[in-house]
Amino acid sequence: MRRSIFLSIGSALCAAACGSGAPSPQQCSQLAGGSEVAAVRASGVSEGMCLVNAMHITASVYINDDEQGLLHDYDVFLEKLAPHEPTKQYRHNLTGEDNADAHIKRQLMGREVVVAITAGKLDLGPWEQIFYGEFDGRRKKRVLIKIIGE
Repeated sequence: MRRSIFLSIGSALCAAACGSGAPSPQQCSQLAGGSEVAAVRASGVSEGMCLVNAMHITASVYINDDEQGLLHDYDVFLEKLAPHEPTKQYRHNLTGEDNADAHIKRQLMGREVVVAITAGKLDLGPWEQIFYGEFDGRRKKRVLIKIIGE
């Protein structure tokens, strides 16, 4: 079973900077954290929107609660819906790749999120955080943060 990696978005930016493969959550927590919040602050935007995009077809950005049991449940759920093994079950994998499951998992979890900015802060609910989901881990990835407003 291939495990999915779910990181807070600050860590995802670290993942993009770390090169190919997905770094461990420990590596990322040492290098980056809360990058989307820092980007909003640095932008000077008081009222607007913040787009966070995974920029890769086998990775996802989504909003949810940062609770380890829930992150584990996502991993189990996604693996049941689109199991990595057997790799021959997917037509895409006949091309020499073995990551068709990662493409499907990304579609299920989504490509990007848009969050309102109010009074210079992201308008997230009390438990909400922005997450990066990595479903393949073999290529260098990047995350786009685009802030629009005044």
